[in-house]
This record gives sequence, C-alpha cells and structure tokens, in this order.
Amino acid sequence: MKEPLFMGVDGGGSTLRVAIVNAELHVLATERGAPVNPSIIGREAAQMAIRNGIVDALGQARLQPQDITALSFGIAGASNLHSGEWLAETVGPALPESLLVPSSDLEIALVGALAQRHGILLLAGTGSAVYGVAPSGQQLQVGGWGYLLGDEGSGYWIGRELLRRVIASFDEGPSSREYALIRLCLEQLGLTEVRQIVAWLYRAEEPPVTRIAGLAELVLNMAANDSKSADCGGQWAMDVIKSAADHLVRQVEVMRARLEYMGAPIAFAGGLLDNDNVLSALVAHRLGLPERPEAKHPPVIGAALLAKMEWSLAKAI
Repeated sequence: MKEPLFMGVDGGGSTLRVAIVNAELHVLATERGAPVNPSIIGREAAQMAIRNGIVDALGQARLQPQDITALSFGIAGASNLHSGEWLAETVGPALPESLLVPSSDLEIALVGALAQRHGILLLAGTGSAVYGVAPSGQQLQVGGWGYLLGDEGSGYWIGRELLRRVIASFDEGPSSREYALIRLCLEQLGLTEVRQIVAWLYRAEEPPVTRIAGLAELVLNMAANDSKSADCGGQWAMDVIKSAADHLVRQVEVMRARLEYMGAPIAFAGGLLDNDNVLSALVAHRLGLPERPEAKHPPVIGAALLAKMEWSLAKAI
C-alpha cells in the first residue's frame, strides 16, 4: 500500500502557498505564487494560478496527481460556505483521484495554529476576520466582509487610513509635522508628488488592495517609534494602531459570547499578527493573553493537516 500524501493550498490575500506532506507532516514540497483571491483578480485568473501552483508543487516533489491522497484548500474570498462548488471545479481537474476537502482560509489557519479543529482564530493581514469553532462543532465567522464593507483593523484598513491622512493634510496645507508624514509615505511609494498617488492607486495592471495593505508596515514602524517620531506622525500612527486593536478585540469578544466559549484557545494569523509588533502586542494584552500566541503550523500545513483529518475520518467509517 502506498504511503498517504496530503496537499494543502493556502490562497491568502497576498500570497498563494502550496505544500505536500506525508502522514507525519514532513514537508516534501512547497510552492509560492501571486495572490489568488477571486474577488480581486477574477475567478478565471484565480483558477489558473491555483492549478499552476498545484502542478508546480507536484513537479517539485516528482509526484503524479494520483499520488496525492487528499487535498484541503482555503482561498481568501472564496470560503466553502459560499463558493464550495467553484472551489471543487478549480481543484478537481488537477487532482481527479484525490479526496477533496474544500475549506476556507480561516479554517485552515485555525487548524494549523492550534493543530485541532476547535478554538478561535483572529486573522489580520490584508483583510481581517475572526473564525471560531466550539467543541460541539458549531462554526461561526465574525467580520471578513472584504475591503469594501469591512476588514476593520486589517493591513488594508491601516494603509487606507495613512493615505487618507496624507491627502487630507495635503489639501489643508501641511504643517511641518504633517509634511514629514507626507514625505515618509511618498518615499515608501517611490513617488515625488502627492497627486501621483491617484495614478499609483488606480493603475490597471494590478489590484490596489494588496499595495495599500503594504503601507501598514510603515504605520507600525511609526507607531513603534511613537515618542521619537512625533514630528513624523508617531502619535497619529499609534492612535491608528489602537483603533485597529479596538476593532479586532471587539470581534473576538463577540465570537466568545456567541459561541458561549469564553475559555477558547486563541490563535493569531495574518501578516499583522504572526510576528512581534505594536499591534500584535496590544491585541494580546487586551485579550488577557500573557504573550502573542504562536502558531504550531502555518495555514498551508493546516490545510494539509485538515485533509489528513478528513481522510482519517472517511477511512474509519
């Protein structure tokens, strides 16, 4: 009997990741690609990119599609709750003989972080959301409505706040302090004039969401140097980070109450929370955590682990 192999696909807001592991979660191959959120780049482009990532991972491991026992996949903007059929159509042709386990980017992140299927996941990266599963199996999502309707506290939200501050300061006639803030932003964007932001924002060759989210790092750095960078918007940046933390913590509190799972283990995920910075530290403190929780596995391995879990359940029946 051949060794069971499992594939995980994590289509986050900024990067596609594909991994192939064995039953002990030893990684045989990993592949990375561009963003595949179908709400941003379109479903056809997303399908092609996901299939290419799967093919490339198989090639790297020198495997054939029939060698993969089970596959689980979570794609930002295409949860199995509302896009399960599209997910199956996307992945099925690439792995026609494998057990397919459609999921969501939130579920695979939760399973990866906690190595179990129940708990609460707080995600803040390009977008933001909270996902929870009670021991009874009840699932719930709070937030995650996308950049047009929500994503408060996310990288996109923080980056957008910076751009709004810059253009408001420019329109009002910047003081020396505000001019320093404008200069920092323009340097980050590689621009020389504030009016060039319009062309940078609306250029057609790539979606603006990821690029705007990339500005969050600048705001985090400014906030980290709050007392030293008052002339460069440090206090303003810290106020934005506090507001972001308020949004994220509130969503977790809502999740705890609605699931009636006050003692739930909490996991962090996403580029803003999976490393030490002023936001992740502030959120952890406000949630009563002794330190920032670190994930046991990244989401892409969480997807592979979820595939293994589902295969094991099916095998036991």
